[in-house]
Amino acid sequence: MPHLHPEPLDPFTFGESQPCFGCAPDHPTGFRLRFSRIGDEEVTTTFLPGEGHQGPPGIMHGGLVTTLADEIAAWAVIGLLGKFGFTATMEAKFHRPIRIGTSIDGRARIVKQGTRVITVEVSLVQENIQSYTGKFTFAVLDRAGTERLLQRPLPEAWARFGR
Repeated sequence: MPHLHPEPLDPFTFGESQPCFGCAPDHPTGFRLRFSRIGDEEVTTTFLPGEGHQGPPGIMHGGLVTTLADEIAAWAVIGLLGKFGFTATMEAKFHRPIRIGTSIDGRARIVKQGTRVITVEVSLVQENIQSYTGKFTFAVLDRAGTERLLQRPLPEAWARFGR
């Protein structure tokens, strides 16, 4: 099997003023994550947690670790399937603390794909050691369902990602 090179995904997929904490390029306090697709199999990202991401001293806050994992899982659905899903369930296992000041490599892959439900597995590695694994289930809604959930009209940049 040939080595596949990462293909960057467009950070403005959801428009220039989208509000996402995880991936909005201009979010004032967000992660500002960038993602790449590797073939049809995986989506990857790298993140460097800083001082403002701590829970206990020197360790990334567990909720923020889960936010990072959720975001890469969501981008697996976007980047590999061209759909957008809302997180419905998640399972998380913290294998070891994630340290601030050291890069994290994240990978996500689709493990089950239905019309309305998609399951994604995520792995976060720091210093070549498995630090976190998780499984996320996403609900993929049609436009009407998405608008009911959002309680507002769907932004046009998002419309193409519905079911």
